[in-house]
Amino acid sequence: MVVFGAVLLGMLVAALNQTVVGTAMPRIAAELNGLDSYPWVFTSFMITSAAALPIFGKLSDMYGRKLFFMLGILVLMGGSVLAGTSQNIFQLAVYRGIQGVGAGALMSNAMSIIGELFTPLERGKYQALNQGVFTAASILGPLVGGLITDHLSWRWVFYVNVPVGLLALAVTGAIMPPFRNDRGRHAVDYWGAVVLVLAVSPLLLGFSWAGQRYPWGSPQVVGLFALSAAMLALFGIIESRVSEPILPLNLFRNSIFAITCLVSLLVGIGMFGAMVYLPLFIQAVGGQTATSSGLVLMPLMVAAFVAGVIGGQIVSRSGRYRALVLFSTAVGALGMFLLARMGVGTTNVTITRNMVVVGAGFGIAMPLLIVVVQNAFPQRLLGVVVSSGAFFRSLGGTIGVAVMGTVVGSRFMSGFAAGLPPETLAQMRQAGASLPTTPQALLSSGTVSALGAALPEATRAEMLQQVLVAMRSSLATAMGSAFLLGAVAVGVAFLACLFLREIPLRKSNVTHR
Repeated sequence: MVVFGAVLLGMLVAALNQTVVGTAMPRIAAELNGLDSYPWVFTSFMITSAAALPIFGKLSDMYGRKLFFMLGILVLMGGSVLAGTSQNIFQLAVYRGIQGVGAGALMSNAMSIIGELFTPLERGKYQALNQGVFTAASILGPLVGGLITDHLSWRWVFYVNVPVGLLALAVTGAIMPPFRNDRGRHAVDYWGAVVLVLAVSPLLLGFSWAGQRYPWGSPQVVGLFALSAAMLALFGIIESRVSEPILPLNLFRNSIFAITCLVSLLVGIGMFGAMVYLPLFIQAVGGQTATSSGLVLMPLMVAAFVAGVIGGQIVSRSGRYRALVLFSTAVGALGMFLLARMGVGTTNVTITRNMVVVGAGFGIAMPLLIVVVQNAFPQRLLGVVVSSGAFFRSLGGTIGVAVMGTVVGSRFMSGFAAGLPPETLAQMRQAGASLPTTPQALLSSGTVSALGAALPEATRAEMLQQVLVAMRSSLATAMGSAFLLGAVAVGVAFLACLFLREIPLRKSNVTHR
């Protein structure tokens, strides 16, 4: 339990790194004169952390968990210190990429160490507690980040990770065993690691840019997807020929591994889509001002933690998981469907209920999928199978957020123009007032004021109200379509789980396969 506490401390470093920074990012980008390059700060972290997951998962199988867990903390802290010294947005994006490498190494090994400490029968309980660290950070992190930014300097948002990281390093170094399963000689798959990064980077970058920076059919986006496909093909050739591949392709012959990876990807689409777009719905459609995104998502995060703990207890007592996996994905799909039905008149009580349903479904599913895939393989493959699931979940989140963003943007514009009274639209054009092109205008008082100043004074208040009503209505419809897409993805995950084999959870970590 003491070692488990050290793991939670390390995970707190990774969680704070993600949640504390989010609140401060708009001000950071403004001070560094980089609002136009704002997405790069998130994209760089996302790409490097996703690519690092399977690489460090495999390396920990070969050389031990403790080494790469501590390395992840060190790299994450080093990236934090560098990010705090950034003089421009390009430097910040590069340093956030370094942080992403550390986060990938830390998170993949944290999940594997839990697998070393506890048997598959026990892991459900402790994976849920591990998830609780992210829940706490998601609630408190944005508030702490806002306080630091308002009263100190945004640079301390990055430096705050350092003391927590130093404490985690000291505790880990003192008490954690190496968790090295095989002391034989190994051949590191360097080419596989390089090609995997070259395959993942353009893929995630393409989904991040598609529909936002460039159209889906643009040469830039198509070219990135084509490059990714070519690198994936090359990665498959390399992995089939090396003695110790980063991601052994024969793992996909195991139906449990293949299904859990697919389900992780699909659930990632719904989970990340809900977390990203729910605050926009509450603030833009509902017209509420949230003090932080953490407070907006509090019902979802708390429900995810409570449901995860209950689900972990159930699976640890019963030793079986299939029924609970089916239940959680069904509840997650139902929750996304309930989100899709929300509109301008939806009450806070209904929104909270829907978030609780979504959180309950995903809170059970995510830690449980980790336990399921761990149980199907021997301990020597623990790192690679766990990190592969996390990789596909990150991939699904990136795809989901990108596709949902495209759906929201396109449906919003078409619905907005159609929702305005024809006479209002004609008067606006006659006055030379340009319509807002993005739903973010609902959150910008400056945009609304500028729009009002361009309208005829006699009918200004009435016309401005009509514009805002049409914007909220069209955004609600657009986001309903996006959430429905997430519901379909999680529904397909439920169907995939129907084919999931059940192996009674092992009561020992000793395997002979």
